[in-house]
Amino acid sequence: MRGLALISLAAVSWGTTGSVTTLLVARAGATPLVIGAARMVVGAAVLLALARAAAPLRIDRADRWRCLALGVCMAGYQAAYFSAVTMTGIAIAALISICSAPLLIAVLAAVTLGERVTARVAVALALGVAGIALLIVGPLTAADLSPRFLAGVGLALTAGLGYALYVVIAKATLARTAPLPQAGATFGVAALVLAPLLAGPDAARQIALGWPWFLYLGAVTTAAAYAIYTIGLRDVPASVAGIVSLLEPLTATLLGVALFGERLGAAGAAGAVLLFAGLGVLLSRESA
Repeated sequence: MRGLALISLAAVSWGTTGSVTTLLVARAGATPLVIGAARMVVGAAVLLALARAAAPLRIDRADRWRCLALGVCMAGYQAAYFSAVTMTGIAIAALISICSAPLLIAVLAAVTLGERVTARVAVALALGVAGIALLIVGPLTAADLSPRFLAGVGLALTAGLGYALYVVIAKATLARTAPLPQAGATFGVAALVLAPLLAGPDAARQIALGWPWFLYLGAVTTAAAYAIYTIGLRDVPASVAGIVSLLEPLTATLLGVALFGERLGAAGAAGAVLLFAGLGVLLSRESA
């Protein structure tokens, strides 16, 4: 239950990212790639500081290549996700990427980690994915099926794959490497990959105008959220963690309704009910 609580808290924190991104675009003229890069750089600095304060920054030799791969996956996720935002919109990009992740995680975890997908987990997964699908449809009145929109959907799915690979590889490293050193090393690599995007006066101008929000994205939704997520992942199967992460798009959608006047609609409300039902099935499994 502790692991589920930590992962749930991390997912809710991630769900605030879309609202903060909307504010950054509106008030600082921030571009998606700059937002993703700045988030990684701030998050990596905080995570490395936390890791060094808690214990020696030691990565098991067998896991060093995994941390490198994790960093590349996380950098790819950021680039694909924030690029998809400009093509499909923030809500659609978040919902598609996170909706696809549990399915991909369940398949990858079964193949690479030998995790068994039980009937109860399969039911929770089906309810969660159906709920997210309705949340995608609910706020929309029509879908623009232009080539640009479809390319954005492809990038959102790519982001979902990057996140799924991150979860499965991270789960494998936690058998030997402590959570904070693993997270610090991972985001250090991701920051190095994305840092060149922050070069130039335009990126500096965006950061100067929106620095409190950039700090929030890096310190809270990245460093703090991924730290507690990684700690929780030690006690929770990767496939279950993927289902609980569906709280992220639910949070994003509810914030959109409450803060930005977006309409959830009847389908969206039904999706929220299905998502909570899936989480209830999952929690009943853990408490049984």
